[in-house]
Amino acid sequence: MALTTTSLGRAPPQLFGGWEVGLLIFLALLYFGGALVNPAFFGSTGALHALLRDTSRVGIIAVGMTFVIANKDLDLSVGSTYGLIAVIFARLFAPSFLDLDIATSVILCALLGTLIGLVNGTLVTILKVPAFIATLTMLFMGRGFVLALTHGQAIYYSGKARDYPLFFHLGESNVLGFNNQIIIFALVATVGAFVLAKTRWGYETFATGGNEQAAIYAGIPTSWVRIRAYLISSLSATLAALLSAAQDKGVTPLYGVTWELTVIASVIIGGASILGGRGRVIGSCLGTAAVVLIDKVLREGWSITRTVVIDGESIAVNARYTLPAGAVLVFLGLLLVIAVLIEPYLIRRQLAARFWAWLRGQPPPPAYEIGGVALEGVQTKGAMATDIEVSATAFGRFFARRDALAIILAVLLWLTGLALRPDYWWNLSNTFAILLNYTELALITVGLVYVIAAGDIDLSVGAVLALAGSTAAYFLKVLGADPVTAVTMGLLAGMAAGLVNAVVTVGFKLPAFIATLGMFYIARGLAAWFVAGQQLTGWPEGYNLIGRKVNDILLHMQILLPDGLLRAVALVVSVQTIWMLLVALVAGVVLAYTPFGQKVYATGGNVRAAAYAGINTNRVRFLSLLLAALCATMAGIINVAYFRSFNPVAGQFRELDAIAAVIIGGGSIFGGYGTMIGALAGAAVITLIRALLQLNVQGFSMPQHWINVFVGGILIVAVLVDIWVRQANLFGRLRERMTRQRAPETSHAR
Repeated sequence: MALTTTSLGRAPPQLFGGWEVGLLIFLALLYFGGALVNPAFFGSTGALHALLRDTSRVGIIAVGMTFVIANKDLDLSVGSTYGLIAVIFARLFAPSFLDLDIATSVILCALLGTLIGLVNGTLVTILKVPAFIATLTMLFMGRGFVLALTHGQAIYYSGKARDYPLFFHLGESNVLGFNNQIIIFALVATVGAFVLAKTRWGYETFATGGNEQAAIYAGIPTSWVRIRAYLISSLSATLAALLSAAQDKGVTPLYGVTWELTVIASVIIGGASILGGRGRVIGSCLGTAAVVLIDKVLREGWSITRTVVIDGESIAVNARYTLPAGAVLVFLGLLLVIAVLIEPYLIRRQLAARFWAWLRGQPPPPAYEIGGVALEGVQTKGAMATDIEVSATAFGRFFARRDALAIILAVLLWLTGLALRPDYWWNLSNTFAILLNYTELALITVGLVYVIAAGDIDLSVGAVLALAGSTAAYFLKVLGADPVTAVTMGLLAGMAAGLVNAVVTVGFKLPAFIATLGMFYIARGLAAWFVAGQQLTGWPEGYNLIGRKVNDILLHMQILLPDGLLRAVALVVSVQTIWMLLVALVAGVVLAYTPFGQKVYATGGNVRAAAYAGINTNRVRFLSLLLAALCATMAGIINVAYFRSFNPVAGQFRELDAIAAVIIGGGSIFGGYGTMIGALAGAAVITLIRALLQLNVQGFSMPQHWINVFVGGILIVAVLVDIWVRQANLFGRLRERMTRQRAPETSHAR
């Protein structure tokens, strides 16, 4: 019998392909459109040069990000790394700070970039921290460092820069009329494209990202491959920061803000897969050009004609329309989500190639294989902790609980505050002032514990808080709506954000951290858009009552309590605290004692086994994301009433606090665990830590930006404790080993 062979066709091109051709055509059309709407800017050669120059720095970072995403990882810290390196260079080089020479400053910045890459890689590969948690925490910590080191002010060193023309000429134009950054970008892109497409490093990267288990069987050191990618990504951000320092001869605290979003969207638009195993550097560079060009078109605006009436005479005036504050941020968030959806629905299904084959009357090409790991280990979480708790003694049963640590820490931290400042801490009003700060975080945590227990994550809760608050404030202040209407519209806005999160995550099968990261920027941008980037204040006191003390409401209702314990409690307990406790009670009972709560644990513990058991896991995840949005929305509405104003930065860093609270409270970042008591205790730990760090002890209190850095470190430690102490049952294994060692000694003694 004759053997038959099946031709798989040519291997896909690794340097340049049809997708890149499409991007080139799209770029040409986009630039032509920009020239039509704003010919004064885009119609000049200077605009093209400015586009290439600004693309260069983002594109250099995108080259490094391509290696990370092709590895099936993610680096959310590149924006803060870029900003931090620029700030560190300024503080090292500027005469008003350390006043070091250029070589020393550059070397120290390169070492710092290397360290950041090693930390990211070690956390993700060796310590097994999920990439989005590790790098998101580094993002927040890096941003905290930037704000703390600059004190919110710009640092310039243009005078000293004249003494080092060789370095600072890198940010200027050369004799050919091109900015040197463009040439450096071209060199980095060329080297990166060749390494990824034509060397063993690239082969190892694609193998690791496409199927890590199979890559291990093939003898590829996958951990080193992933660490190497984080090093390349961090050093790319470092190079971009140094080029920026050479161009601007200074730095501002806003350096690198949202750049991680721009870079990730650029790489995905360039054809890389968020699922790993595919990506081309040339495509990433073209994707960067597309994103930067769109951003420029939106920021530059377009020409319009306005009619101005002067002394009764109408005069036509040429003007420029620009988008309001936050609009570009909304667009970038949408772009990220759309870019990620392009990969499974366009690239993997090869719609363009199929359409072209249909036009030529040829058979369609096969769709790309939706890859995965060769062997997926089935993990059933929860059984070990439950067995330990049941088998423990009455006293030891408490310590066997996963939430015991959070409860103990909360008590110890409160006692610490009492020892440091008994005059402040023992005062009932001050204690309940701390409780008010706790209430907002606890309310967000109530919903997030469902999401994390179900195996997902929601990075948008702080931004949803701001969106709901800004919507309520807009209706109160700008439209003059009544409190009930303002609350209703705030609820609708926040729940709409949660609905989008749930639909994109569950319906379109995107990873929850990508969907909610996009919503993080969209909701934050919309919040600033609604209030035009300004703080709003001044609305009816009837709305503010939902953020006031119980006694304030009674007085508003003309009810005066007699002196005594009841009035003392009413003077310090707020309505929002009572509401939070009611919400937490209901949510806790549902999670612990109802079938839905058990479905949440089953879905997070092993989604495949839960589906085999007949559980509608999509419905569980959908409702959990909606609940998280609802709790964040309620917190936002109360925030506006409590502060009697709205600030666009409301809810900043709350996602970091809430995730840390759930993990400290016994939840697992991998799902399957979580209790309401533990989550509330974890929120108390975070609140008390912030209160202690801000406590004025002998004239010293820590600035807010350093506190955010500290809380980021706490989140990393909490995740490591969850992975290496709880999940691995470290203490139980040590106890078992000690028991085995004692057994032979006891037998020998007898």
